[in-house]
Amino acid sequence: ASYGNLNEIPTTGASLETGRQDGQNISGITASETLAENDLQRVNLYKSKIKSVSKGTGVDAAIIAAIMSRESRAGNALDSHNWGDHGNAFGLMQIDKRWHSPRGAWNSEEHILQATEILCSMYSSIRQKFPSWSASQVMKGAIAAYNMGPGNIHSFDSIDSCTTGKDYSNDVVARAKFYKRYGF
Repeated sequence: ASYGNLNEIPTTGASLETGRQDGQNISGITASETLAENDLQRVNLYKSKIKSVSKGTGVDAAIIAAIMSRESRAGNALDSHNWGDHGNAFGLMQIDKRWHSPRGAWNSEEHILQATEILCSMYSSIRQKFPSWSASQVMKGAIAAYNMGPGNIHSFDSIDSCTTGKDYSNDVVARAKFYKRYGF
C-alpha cells in the first residue's frame, strides 16, 4: 500500500493516562484494545462511511476507525453540539477549527473524508521531513502529526513525545490493529 502496512508499524499502545479513560488502571496494547473494544459498537455505525473513504484515499480503514475512537470515542466524548476540546474541535474525527474549516455534518462521510485528507497531508509533510523512513514509519509519523502537527516530530524514537498523553500514534496504531480484526 502506498501508505505503508499497518502490520509493520511498531506500537507500545496507550499510556496509563489514556488507559484510565474508562475507569481501569491499564496501559499498553491491552489498554488500547480495551478502549477500542468499548468503542466498537459506535465505530461500527460508521463502518460503510469509513470503508468508502478508505477506498477513495488509500488509507487503511482500520486507521481511520482508530483515529475516530481515540479522538471522540466514536462520538461518545462530544458535547451536545458535537464538539470537543473546549469547543475547538469538531465531530467524530475532531477537526480543529483553528487550523481547518470543518466540512459536512459531525458524523458525515464528508467529515471523515476531510479528516483523512488532513492525515494524508500530514503523511506528505512527514515523508518530506524524513525521506529515509519507510512508508509504515511515515504513516506512524502522520498519525502523530494529525494530533500535534509535523513540526513537533523530531525522530522516530520520540514520535509521541509531544502528543496528547505522549502516546497518540502508539495508541492509534494499537487500536487500528484491533479494528483490523473486526473487518476494518
